[in-house]
Amino acid sequence: MSENNNGRTAELIIDGNRFELPLIEGVEGDKAIDIRDLLRDTGYTVFDTGYKNSASCSSTITFLDGKKGILRYRGYAIEDLAEKCLFIEVAYLLLHNKLPNREELESFRTLLEQHALIHEDMIHFFDKFPPNASPMSILSVMVNSLHNFYPEMSADPLENIDMTASRLISKIRTIAAFSYKKSIGQPLVYPRNDLSYCGNFLNMMFNTPVRPYIVLPEVVAALNKLLILHADHEQNCSTSAVRLVGSSGGNLYASISAGINALWGPLHGGANEAVIQMLEAIHKDNNDYKKYIAKAKDKNDPFRLSGFGHRVYRTFDPRGKIIKDACDGILSVLNVQDPLLDIARNLEEIVLNDDYFVSRNLYPNIDFYSGIIYRALGIPTNMFTVMFALGRLPGWIAQWREMREDKETKIYRPRQIYIGFPARKFVSLAERS
Repeated sequence: MSENNNGRTAELIIDGNRFELPLIEGVEGDKAIDIRDLLRDTGYTVFDTGYKNSASCSSTITFLDGKKGILRYRGYAIEDLAEKCLFIEVAYLLLHNKLPNREELESFRTLLEQHALIHEDMIHFFDKFPPNASPMSILSVMVNSLHNFYPEMSADPLENIDMTASRLISKIRTIAAFSYKKSIGQPLVYPRNDLSYCGNFLNMMFNTPVRPYIVLPEVVAALNKLLILHADHEQNCSTSAVRLVGSSGGNLYASISAGINALWGPLHGGANEAVIQMLEAIHKDNNDYKKYIAKAKDKNDPFRLSGFGHRVYRTFDPRGKIIKDACDGILSVLNVQDPLLDIARNLEEIVLNDDYFVSRNLYPNIDFYSGIIYRALGIPTNMFTVMFALGRLPGWIAQWREMREDKETKIYRPRQIYIGFPARKFVSLAERS
C-alpha cells in the first residue's frame, strides 16, 4: 500500500528560490511533506530533534491518532482485539495482515509448540550471568545468540520467515521465564504443549517441585490482554531501533536484540516500573498526595508523575482505559488488597480534576495500571520491561519484515547540524602550549 499525493505540492522559498515539495497523505488522513529530495535540490536538510515531526517510513501495520485517542492494528480497533482475541491471534494478525481462521490459528499454535524449547547448550549461558543481572540484559544477549543456533536466515532473511517468527515468539517467553528462575535460584520449568501461550509462560515462571502452580483462566486472560495492548505502537523508540538495525542488513535476531535494548530505557519500556516506584514512595510518605502534586507542578523540581501523559496521545491513551478495567477485574478475582491501587485511584482522580494537568493533556496511560496487574500476578518489578518485550515482539517482527520487503528502504542515516570548531590549523606537539 503506497501513500497518495494527488499531484499536490507545498512551496518552499529559500533565498528567493522556489521549490515544490510533494504532499502525501495516508489512508486515515495523516499528512506529510515529502522531503526525500530536499538536500539534493536545495542543499538544506531539516532539523528535528528527537524526530518529533519526521515520518521515517510508510507502514500498513498500526494506525495511531493521538488527538482522538485511536489505536488500530491492521485496521482493527484495539478495544475489539483486546476484548475478543488471544494474544497469538493478534500476533498472527500483525505478521500476516489478517486475523487467522481456525485452521490457520491451529497451525500457528502448533508452530509455537514445536519451537518452545531453547537449545540445551543455551541453558549454560544463564550460569555466566551474575545473580543480580538485569533480566533485560539477559534477554537481549540470549535473543542475539539465537542466530548462532539457527543461522538459516543468513542466506535469505525472508525465507521461512513464518517459522523464524514463530521460533522467536515462542522461545522468548522460555528465555524470560528461565532468566527469572535463575535469578531466584529455582529449578527451571520446561514448557508444556498442553498449556496456552500465556498459561505456559505463567507455569514456567511460578511452578515449583514443592508447590505446583495452578493456571487460573482469569490470570491467563489478564496476561493475554496486557500482551495484546503492548503488541505494537507505530514508530516508537524501540521499533525504530529494530528498523534501523534491520536497514543495515542486520539479521532479525540482532534487530530484535536492539529493540530490547532500546525498550530497556526508563523513558520507554521502563515506565511502568517507574510508576510502581512512585506509588511506593507516596505510600511510604504517609500517602501525602498534595506533596507530590506540588512537586510535579514545580518547574524547578525534577520529579514528574510517572504514568501520566504520552509523547503522542493528547487525550486518554485508549490502552489505559482498557487496562484500568482489567486491573479492577483481576484484583477482584485474586482478592488482592494492594494499597498502591488505592493510591493510584486517588492520584488519578486528583490529576483528572486539576486544570494544571488537564490543560497539559496529562491523562493516565497504559503504564499507570499495568504495573499493578503484574504485581497482582506475582511478577517482580525487574521483570516488568521483559513483559513489555514479550508483548511487543510480534510488532517488532512485523515492522522488520515490512522494512525488508519495502523496495524503497534505504539504510537509516540521519543528518546533523555541526556546531563544533570550524577548520583549525594543525599545531605540532612541540609547539603546543
